[in-house]
Amino acid sequence: MYRQSVLISGAGIAGPTLAYWLCRCGFQPTVVERAPQLRTGGYVIDFWGLGYDIAEKMGLLPELRKIGYDIRELRIVDSRGHKIGGFDVSVFRALTDGRFLSLRRGDLAEALYKAVANQCEFVFDDTITSLAQDRDGVQVRFQSGREHRYDFVVGAGGQHSVVRALAFGDEGMYEKYLGYMVAAFEVSGYRPRDENVYVGHAIPGCQVSRFSMRDDRTVFLFVYAADRPPAISGHDGKAQRAVLRSRFGDVGWECPQILAALDKSDELYFDAVSQIRMDRWSNGRTVLLGDAAFCPSLLAGQGSALAMTGAYVLAGELNRYDASQGGAFERYEGLLRSFMHQKQEAARRFARSFVPKTASGLFLRNQMTKLFGIPGLAKLAMGPSLLDKLRLPTYEWHSSST
Repeated sequence: MYRQSVLISGAGIAGPTLAYWLCRCGFQPTVVERAPQLRTGGYVIDFWGLGYDIAEKMGLLPELRKIGYDIRELRIVDSRGHKIGGFDVSVFRALTDGRFLSLRRGDLAEALYKAVANQCEFVFDDTITSLAQDRDGVQVRFQSGREHRYDFVVGAGGQHSVVRALAFGDEGMYEKYLGYMVAAFEVSGYRPRDENVYVGHAIPGCQVSRFSMRDDRTVFLFVYAADRPPAISGHDGKAQRAVLRSRFGDVGWECPQILAALDKSDELYFDAVSQIRMDRWSNGRTVLLGDAAFCPSLLAGQGSALAMTGAYVLAGELNRYDASQGGAFERYEGLLRSFMHQKQEAARRFARSFVPKTASGLFLRNQMTKLFGIPGLAKLAMGPSLLDKLRLPTYEWHSSST
């Protein structure tokens, strides 16, 4: 029996999730990743909703709970380290009936990779350089020089998708900048440590946070307001570090020692806080998934879960309908577009309150976080954003376990 071949660009969250479910459907997926190896670092994410449900269907929850963190508190401090805002994170667990955990994005990616690595091919240190589509398939050329033909190609390479650029046009046509820049890095041996507490300090337009992880590691997150992204290369780590030193050098609190630790870090994530807004997610036999199609922005807090949701639905629709006749991709987009649009709108509104640009806005935000300890108010304020108003379709997979 012929197994339809699918090339997936990107081995982050969406790509391995899609590969897992496509294998369950009898497809033959191949995942290509630009990085020389799996990216396992990264910032800490909160994980709940439909993504949590899909992880449960994949049998991953025991592993994710093991590698996750039981964050007790989000604490906002002043320049002297005194608490001025924040809340007990147990409110999230109460509002989600305990179906909530925090973990490093890279650890989630590694768990997804391990779930499917022995079922399909992963190609690292390579990327797509050209696509040529016809009625029957897609001819793909890679940076390594090799060529191969696939039935379908999926762009799951994140906000800066190579597949989207090749099949839909320049990123600038779809990127909607939200007025903030974000950076993250991690180091060993940083002091002080506050176990299971996410600690942050802010001045108008700038915020820096830290979280203590296992193995004496600490991860840091910078967010700052900017009218436009800095005119530097996305790969120029020296220039990126210089920007952060300039913006956070006078912020106070622990910033001098955090910036000193930045110079010792091996890897820095630095990017614009943007959304990807597109009129369509597919073009012929090529389709986009996750942040490549509907990035809600890093500050949305649910990008990984939404990527897994899209992957689950895309695989199910490919199994149910003939994509070459247009049915699968149209169904995939029809089921998810309104839902993803709502998530993007909520993320756009949240970005303005995450790091307020005025002293009065910052004071109001800090006072509001104190009120989240009141169960009724917390439910009123955060309940709608924690509930995913989408019912996952029921699909028939080859295994009876789901």
